[in-house]
Amino acid sequence: MVADHVIADYAIGGAIAATFWAEPVTTYDLDVFVVLPESEMRKAVLTLDKLYGYLKTKGYRAHAEHVIIEGIPVQFLPVYNELIAEAVAESAKTRYGLVEAKVVRLEYLLAIMASVGRLKDRARIAHVTETAKPNPKRLRAILGQYGLLKKWESLAGRI
Repeated sequence: MVADHVIADYAIGGAIAATFWAEPVTTYDLDVFVVLPESEMRKAVLTLDKLYGYLKTKGYRAHAEHVIIEGIPVQFLPVYNELIAEAVAESAKTRYGLVEAKVVRLEYLLAIMASVGRLKDRARIAHVTETAKPNPKRLRAILGQYGLLKKWESLAGRI
């Protein structure tokens, strides 16, 4: 989709991204943060019509808020703040089988969880920090840059 200019950039986020850095957790879908082309961002109403239309030409169909791709529900989430935009820009390239993919780095993933702050994010923060080793200096810098240090402390305690 990047090569065909449907999206400008992307990175896998959410619980699936966490499995690249920590022990797996149960999740229903694959979250993909997408940076839309500048022409789409200038529109008065932001939609994923072009993305959904492109996927339809490839034989994939929408189901509720997902597109079912090779049997997996995929939710495309337009980048909606600077933290997520930076997380996509700083994502790590990795391989999943024969496919190269970009994945949100662990420290950004934790910061995004803290920013959202749902009950399941609190549980995932605990799980991920117990089973993976985030870089504390990098995590603190990201949390500080986005004003999330106090929220992190309330959700997860110390770094």
